[in-house]
Amino acid sequence: MAFRFNKRVKLSKGLGINISKSGITPSVRTKRGSVSSKGYSIRTGIPGLTYLKTFSKAKNSGCMVTMLITLTIIILFIENIIEK
Repeated sequence: MAFRFNKRVKLSKGLGINISKSGITPSVRTKRGSVSSKGYSIRTGIPGLTYLKTFSKAKNSGCMVTMLITLTIIILFIENIIEK
């Protein structure tokens, strides 16, 4: 059995940074799921059951595309907070 290291640092409500052996990735969590540069997950109503879908199976799939997606999500998140 292999050991895995994963740490999440909370920046604000729903916004955080995931730190793991493979690197540092930003992520956004909502009531329905979470989105990060490595993929998205959808939460179900059943505790402990999560469906995980990745954007790409390539290990090194363009940093620029990942950053654009992340920045878009952050901007939408901030606009949502400002409207409330």
